[in-house]
Amino acid sequence: MSWHSVPQDSLRPPPPADPELLPTQAIHDHPEFRAMRRAHRSFGARAATLGVGGYLLYVLLSGFAPGALNQPLAGRMTVGLALGLVQFVVLALVAWRHTVHMRRRVDPVARGLRAQLDRRRAEQPPLPGPRRYRSW
Repeated sequence: MSWHSVPQDSLRPPPPADPELLPTQAIHDHPEFRAMRRAHRSFGARAATLGVGGYLLYVLLSGFAPGALNQPLAGRMTVGLALGLVQFVVLALVAWRHTVHMRRRVDPVARGLRAQLDRRRAEQPPLPGPRRYRSW
């Protein structure tokens, strides 16, 4: 009988009956984890709206108001070229704010939760898993 002919579910150990033995599930239910996820999602939604919205505005203006974008600003610089260059500034701003947001709001909570998870895993006896074979 080959490894592939055995149903994969029969090779997995049964889940523990006690929910305290599931450290990852306990972390997912932790209020700090939920707050961290909410902060990450809300920032991501705002950043994506700003980045995509600015680019969409630029594309729509270039399609429906080319005359407005062809207005000269200084020398050969036009409104359209300036708005196109502003897209790089917006992208850099979003990336910078994302880094600051992660460093201040998400990373400290994630480090604390990871330490809790590591402590729980260290206290828990290892579960027997399927036999692993060395790769060639």
